[in-house]
Amino acid sequence: MKPVVLVTRKLPDAVEDRLRRDYQPRLNPDDRLYASDELVARAAGAAAILPCHTERLSAEVIARLPDSIRIIANFSVGFDHVDLAAAKARGIVVTNTPEVLSDATAELTILLMLGAARRASEGERLVRTRQWRDWSPSFMVGTQVTGKRLGIVGLGRVGRVTARRARGFDMEIHYHDLQRLPPEQEAGAIFHPTVEDLLPDCDFLAFHCVATPQTRKMLNAERIALLPDGAIVVNASRGTVIDDEALIAALKSGKVAAAGLDVYNNEPDIHPEYRELPNTFLMPHIGSATQETRDAMGFRALDNLDAFFAGREPGDRVA
Repeated sequence: MKPVVLVTRKLPDAVEDRLRRDYQPRLNPDDRLYASDELVARAAGAAAILPCHTERLSAEVIARLPDSIRIIANFSVGFDHVDLAAAKARGIVVTNTPEVLSDATAELTILLMLGAARRASEGERLVRTRQWRDWSPSFMVGTQVTGKRLGIVGLGRVGRVTARRARGFDMEIHYHDLQRLPPEQEAGAIFHPTVEDLLPDCDFLAFHCVATPQTRKMLNAERIALLPDGAIVVNASRGTVIDDEALIAALKSGKVAAAGLDVYNNEPDIHPEYRELPNTFLMPHIGSATQETRDAMGFRALDNLDAFFAGREPGDRVA
């Protein structure tokens, strides 16, 4: 008897084809966002849940899951939407999908840097609304990326790929992480033991860290004050690392010249002032949104399910 797997969102066709072949999937062809009550109800009799970061599997929700659920195989590298302690308490295995989205997320980070620095949102609006009149030396002047200092918070898989791509712009790489990396992984990047030590050396600041209580509102007013005037902030990690009020105030004052954001607090109901500011370049959480990466994420989640149901340890177990 093939295990029943509750799939909470519409997945790529190739992934759903493999699910149909190897499991009894309960798919979501309309790609509706399940409320907690519906998710719990749909999990009845299932052995596994394959959720995305859009599902909030809190301690309360996990406590209500049926006893049949044995594994939560996330279609995401982040797992802050799952209460790991609650899952462990119930003996539910939790996995994620690391590594496969590093290239796509790093590409998006470079897009955020360029889009924010070169005022891409403003320029596109001018063209689309026919407000572009002529050329002049003072028209749409932005910030050059080439040769600048890029500070990266979190030089993990994605951070290291971002650093490699940024070196193509002759950027000098600085970073902060919990500990210094081996020289072969640093590849010449300059280590800073604290965020406070890193920030003065950041013409551009990129976040590639996980969401934890320690990283919540990491970029606050006190730390923004340590940035060089006119620095540019980009975030493709988790929205919780930024204090929205502090960043918005800095964008208004010019302390921060621009921000490129792909993730936000309270997505998709983001802080409304981000939409109104001219110096924001905003993307709708699409860091991993390439066909190649989404297929790879799905296959990675299924590899974890395959291992679990074959009695092996899943390669990407986080709980």
